[in-house]
Amino acid sequence: MAFYCYMVECQDGSFYTGWTTDPVRRAKQHNAGRGAKYTRLHRPVKLVYIEEQADRSTAMKRELAIKKMSHDQKRKMAANSSAAEAVL
Repeated sequence: MAFYCYMVECQDGSFYTGWTTDPVRRAKQHNAGRGAKYTRLHRPVKLVYIEEQADRSTAMKRELAIKKMSHDQKRKMAANSSAAEAVL
């Protein structure tokens, strides 16, 4: 089973980071209001970054590392990522 760390961009330009086994399904859940409380209040969201990880623990650690980044660092990551576009 593959694990992914992902980032979505919210309507207001903020970013939400999480981990999942299926990034596309998870983005759809966020947009349907069944995702995190934060994204329910900032919909719609757009999947902008995906990073495959070796296991759940690694995905969770990477999620925390990304959450500690500045907004500008996250924006640059999203702008340089073609992984999200490849799965859509």
